[in-house]
Amino acid sequence: MESLLILTLIGSIWACLAGSACCQRPAVVNIGAVFTFDSVIGRAAKVAMEAAVSDVNADPSILNGTKLNLVMADTHCNVLLGFIGAFHVLEKDVVAIVGPQSSVVAHMVLQIANNLQVPLISYAATDTTLSALQFPFFLRTTHSDSDQMTALAELIDFYEWKEVIMIFVDDDYGRNGISTLTDELDKMFKISHKIPLPSLFHLREITDILNKSKLLGPRVYVVHVNPDPKLRIFKIAHQLNMMTSDYVWLATDWLSTTLDSILPMNKSSLNILQGVVVLRQHTPESSQKTTLWSRLRNYSLNVYALSAYDTIQVLARSIDKFLNEGRSTTFSLKNKFHDLNTTKMPLGKLKVFDDGALLLSILLQTKFTGLSGRFEFNSDRNIFSRGYEVINIDQTGLHTVGYWSNITGFTIQSPETLKQKRISYTHLNQTLGNVTWPGGKTAKPRGWVIADNERPLIIGVPLRVSFVEFVTVSNGSNKNIEGYCIDLFNEARKLVPYDVPYRFIPFGNGYSNPCYNDLVNNVPNGIFDAAVGDIAIVANRTRIVDFSQPFASTGLVIVAPIKNSKSNAWVFLKPFTVEMWCVTSASFFMIGAVIWLLEHRVNDDFRGPPKRQLVTVILFSFSTLFKTNQEDTVSPLGRMVMVVWLFLLMVITSSYTASLTSILTVQQLSSPIKGLDDLITSEHPIGYQVGSFAYSYLTESLYLPRSRLVPLGSPEEYESALLKGPFKKGGVAAVVDELPYMELFLSGRNDFGMIGQPFTKSGWGFAFQRGSPLAVDISTAILKLSENGKLQKIHEKWFCKKGCPGERRRKSEANQLHLLSFWGLYLLCGAFSLAALLIFLLRIVRQFARYIRQQQKESSHAEMVSSNSNSSWIHVVYKFIDFVDEKEEAIKRLFRKNDTQNQAN
Repeated sequence: MESLLILTLIGSIWACLAGSACCQRPAVVNIGAVFTFDSVIGRAAKVAMEAAVSDVNADPSILNGTKLNLVMADTHCNVLLGFIGAFHVLEKDVVAIVGPQSSVVAHMVLQIANNLQVPLISYAATDTTLSALQFPFFLRTTHSDSDQMTALAELIDFYEWKEVIMIFVDDDYGRNGISTLTDELDKMFKISHKIPLPSLFHLREITDILNKSKLLGPRVYVVHVNPDPKLRIFKIAHQLNMMTSDYVWLATDWLSTTLDSILPMNKSSLNILQGVVVLRQHTPESSQKTTLWSRLRNYSLNVYALSAYDTIQVLARSIDKFLNEGRSTTFSLKNKFHDLNTTKMPLGKLKVFDDGALLLSILLQTKFTGLSGRFEFNSDRNIFSRGYEVINIDQTGLHTVGYWSNITGFTIQSPETLKQKRISYTHLNQTLGNVTWPGGKTAKPRGWVIADNERPLIIGVPLRVSFVEFVTVSNGSNKNIEGYCIDLFNEARKLVPYDVPYRFIPFGNGYSNPCYNDLVNNVPNGIFDAAVGDIAIVANRTRIVDFSQPFASTGLVIVAPIKNSKSNAWVFLKPFTVEMWCVTSASFFMIGAVIWLLEHRVNDDFRGPPKRQLVTVILFSFSTLFKTNQEDTVSPLGRMVMVVWLFLLMVITSSYTASLTSILTVQQLSSPIKGLDDLITSEHPIGYQVGSFAYSYLTESLYLPRSRLVPLGSPEEYESALLKGPFKKGGVAAVVDELPYMELFLSGRNDFGMIGQPFTKSGWGFAFQRGSPLAVDISTAILKLSENGKLQKIHEKWFCKKGCPGERRRKSEANQLHLLSFWGLYLLCGAFSLAALLIFLLRIVRQFARYIRQQQKESSHAEMVSSNSNSSWIHVVYKFIDFVDEKEEAIKRLFRKNDTQNQAN
């Protein structure tokens, strides 16, 4: 009984002691740091972290007497050594790991940290693929490369460069950073070339890579490598004369980190880096930051050193809150490594941090303002972006020319200054300070070079054997190439605001015109940089090359033999259509009848026997056509109608005369091909120019059988085939070719003509490789040549020695005059005639009514009644007709006589 009592007492005492131990704060809390000691970032971070631990232990408000112990391990920039270093740190029962600085090492160390539930906080691993989704115990206290690449892409967009060359280190950090930049640039422009470098690259490799890149067109380089105090890439670029005004060099924050760590810089380094633009993570100015800078002025600090210092501070405050909640830093051996049978590396000793998830939760909720700025983690467990500084390097040092943030874009004021002023931005309100570019110039470089004297632009030109006015080789030498297209290109090149060394290369065998499709295909294939000549802009070609602004309008036309229409006995009927003849003839009779009605009562010329009056009606309006009419109009209404009729007659006769003249002088087609429909439906042979796109259009678009198409190589062959006609061997019914060729062909020949208008619409332009900036600049130059009249002068020089072909081109068929062109005049004449008739009838009816009233007064009442009873409407009508037939003067005398008698009574 006593022994039982003693055991119970001992157990109670043990429980009390154990509970007290659990609630007591530990004397020391270990945190680990895994990084490369001897590196640009590592040297600065080591000093900063040691200073931060010292400040935490000296501050009684943090950890309240618990000592923070920093356990460090050197990774030597090696994945395997980083893994071993992390293992040794974790053996010390650390509650968190700071680092590593390398993104490559971070991927491996995070695998261990996740399994042991130890939070890992990196102040320098910027790889975008380090995500909380894959690594739930990972936090980042620096900017992700996602922010930096967005800033870099917008910087390229700000200066409107179209293409860039990327130089990057070939590891997770470099590849994933470039992948992010590619995604950003795809929204705007493109990375034309990607140049990977091995992690441990040598000077010979850099030299070879940069030498090869000089042969490329773009001159905007983006460098994304690890910090390099020797600045090897830029030294080699300087030796290769690649730091001149033709080049643009942009660098990510590796360069600003390097330069911050080696300041003050010597003059030779500044001379090498002159004109480089680099990004640097923005850290707001503060007294605490200045104080730390002063304390550690003998050490080379950088932005990552500030992040490392703040990471220790954030971690210490989170551990303090963790301990204040009564939690303990206990570890257990229940993990996946415990059961492993290992000999050389005792993985079984690795312990799981029991409350690691709770410490991680406290870290994520921490809000803290440190030396590098505001600390607050977002949903991706990265700190919110504080933006970047845009740094320009010249011979005097580093200069901040602006800032970038995802809120304000590019500004010359810091993001915190503008944070409350603006929440969105566009490209229009972006601003940066003046930048000194490579070569010491302040004007923005173009960012690309089309060609130089060492590698001139290779331009293919068609070696034509017909229509050589457009382009030809003179004096049998390939160096002497001339023609309309060549002169136009040379004049346009003079207006391009930069020098373009080039060399013409004739394309063709010299015996027949070359295939233009093959010429254009050689441009995207890299054989030619461009193609200059009479090249038609058609749909299938625009898919593989960029064309300049068209310098000549063109299209496919049909040319056929012609005959003169003077031998036609009925040619005088052709100016009017049938409808026009019918309406015109009817109008003559109508006007004759209207004038007779208006003049019959007042004009003796329109009175007399019925036969005479009928002849007058028929001949009067026709006689006005020849101005032989003997009858004059005396009534105002008749004269009004005559004025409108004579105006109509003047327009009709002059139009008829002009049309008939044209018909009697114009040449008419004698080919069975009268238009495009005949071209498609007939079985007659059709000629086309060798090498022209006409062949593919006729077969692929109009589906003409290939057996119907006859290749012709010169104007002489055109003429011979057309004269033979479709029924002789080698003859054709018509030739289909482009308008400029046909104008030139017809300029000296009167036996052929065009059928209708061009049935395709196209133009001639110069072909360039896709994305070539020269295509845009040449297009602008062609527009300027058109505006200042130089384009027309070049055309006249080559084609207008005996009159321009366009002016000498004749219409193949005269257009008849249609009623639609004159219906307004006919309507006007008809309206005036109808109005005159209405007025005339109103006057007659009024006079007739007065006449009837006077007749009734003169008759007795009985006679009037008898007359009314025997009268009929027919009698009234006859009486009205008789009244109308009377001369108006007689009616007026009758009215005056009755008026006198009434006054006498």
